[in-house]
Formats: sequence, C-alpha cells, structure tokens
Amino acid sequence: MRLAIVGATGAVGTVMREQLRKRAFPADEVVLFASERSAGKVVDGLTIQPLRDDTVTGFDIALFSAGGSTSKAWAEKFAAGGATVVDNSSAWRMDPDVPLIVSEVNPDAIEDARKGIIANPNCTTMVAMLPLKALHDRYGLTDMVATSFQAAGGAGQKGIDELAAQIAPLAADVDLLVNDGATAAAKVEHSVHNATLAFNVVPLLGDLDDQGYTDEEMKLQNESRKILSIPQLRVSPTCVRVPVMVGHAIAVRATFTKLPDLDEAHEALVAFPGLVLDDVPTPLEWAGRDETVVGRVRRDLSDPHTLNLFVVGDNLLKGAALNTVQIAELVVDRGLVGSAAPAA
Repeated sequence: MRLAIVGATGAVGTVMREQLRKRAFPADEVVLFASERSAGKVVDGLTIQPLRDDTVTGFDIALFSAGGSTSKAWAEKFAAGGATVVDNSSAWRMDPDVPLIVSEVNPDAIEDARKGIIANPNCTTMVAMLPLKALHDRYGLTDMVATSFQAAGGAGQKGIDELAAQIAPLAADVDLLVNDGATAAAKVEHSVHNATLAFNVVPLLGDLDDQGYTDEEMKLQNESRKILSIPQLRVSPTCVRVPVMVGHAIAVRATFTKLPDLDEAHEALVAFPGLVLDDVPTPLEWAGRDETVVGRVRRDLSDPHTLNLFVVGDNLLKGAALNTVQIAELVVDRGLVGSAAPAA
C-alpha cells in the first residue's frame, strides 16, 4: 500500500505522521508532499516531494492537510490516479458526492465516496458531533445553540506562534492590562487573529457574510446537518477565539423532540465510543488526548426538552489528524482502498 501525505510538514500534517506511526497504519510506503519551498527537505528520513502531475499517481490512499486551494487543485488528480483521498480542508465538505465523516458518528457514509474523496469535518464541528450523536439517537435533535471557544492552534502553527509572542510583553505590565487595555493591546502586533489574543477573547473568527455570520459559524450549521443527517437542524452559532494554544471547547444548548432523562443521557454519553464524561472538562487538561470530553450536562432552566453541555476536544488530534487517520483505517477495513476512485 502506497500512502501520500499532502501538507506533511504543517501543524496537522506533523500530528498526522505521528498518528500513523502510533496506530501502526498498514502502509508499505509513505510519500510526503509539501510546498515547493519544502521540496527536497528530509523529514522522518523521507524526502519531501513536489506536487506535479508526474508525482501524484499510483497511490492507494492520500491524506490531505494543505489548505482548500491545494485540495481543490490536487485531490481529484490523486483520485484519478487511483487513490482514495481523505481531505482535511473545507474544499469538499459540502459536495453532495463527498461524504463528511466523523469515524464514530457516521462511518457508513464512507460507502458514498463517489468522487474518490472523503472529507474530514471542521475541527470545531467535530468536537460537538460525538455527544450530539449519542443524544440524538435517544431523543431526536431539533435545535442547537453553539458557542465555541476556539484555540489559537485552530489557525495552525502561525496562530500558536502569534499568541505565544504576545504573552510576555503584555504580562510584563499587569497594571496596563487592568487600567488601559486598549494601550496594552496596541503594544503587540496581530495578523492571524482579528485582534490581540493574549489575555483577551476575540468574538470574530473567519470571514463575515451578509447576515453577519462568519464562514466558521456557518460550518457549525451546515456540517452538523450533513454529518447527523438532519437537514432541517436549527443552529444558532457563535465562534470565539480564546487564548488557548490547543483544544476547542463548545457550550451547547441542545433541544430534542423527546423529553430527555438526565441519568439516561449520562449513560448514553458514557457508552459512546471516543467520548469521555468529566465534571469540569478544560482544553488545557485534555490537550494531547485522543478522546473528546463532555461535562456540565444539565437540564435547561426554561425548556424541559433541552439539555446544556460543555464539550472539549484537541483540535489537532480528533479535530483533524486523528479523525483523518481513522477515516483511512475505515477505508482499509471496508476494502475501499483505491476502489472509490473514478475509473480512468
């Protein structure tokens, strides 16, 4: 089996390589691809290859984490060359011929990869899907109010680096942080996040549409509907960037057709694969862990059909690299290696 990793040197690509080793993925040959400036460099004893028409054929599986424009330009070429592509960008998620998979939630959708491409969801949407699937199967989900608390690492290594560079200069003058926050914020530069992130929260993440919602917020609506197969799911999303290195969190208000029983809901969450119940889940304490964690599960104060919960997941692991590798494992387990690719 020949496996390609496109975007192999980025934040997610690096974790993807680690996950392939950790999980002993059955590849006989792994070939790494990255940007032109990285071509020729040696990583993990392998020489980085450039993306060219003569280098992208003859693979069985290709894992992409190189951004939407790269996926749009090259995913179909890998598929035409015989590979089943698992893409971590937003490029193909809403394509009706491309399944959008969370490995524990909707694995059977993998059979519908008519273009030879399978999409990995947005890392924020991913966090919410496991507990919502567990509860939806019991009670029938109809509405979701979701407020995210997204780590700097959601913007990749550059997002982490920008936050890290801001911390020391601002921490050096606590009085300024307390008494003149605008002056403090102006002491450091920002270009990745929409405002100074250190000692702050930024309630704008992504590009705004004409309704005042960002593309990141619309992913929470559109991807949730597709993954859970609830096309009419009503979603009210707000996405916020917080000064956390890794780990996204979401406060979810979920409304159901049936009256949920709190004890039964806890049992459903505990029994769901890949999901852990914790009293006070925090991104810091769950960074570097494969599982998604849910806590603060409680009845809504005004609507008996509604539960409130708090969900946390490592956006580089389950939110991106781990789920991508788990999808590749599903491809192997179900005998779909290369078979989903269109005939030449």
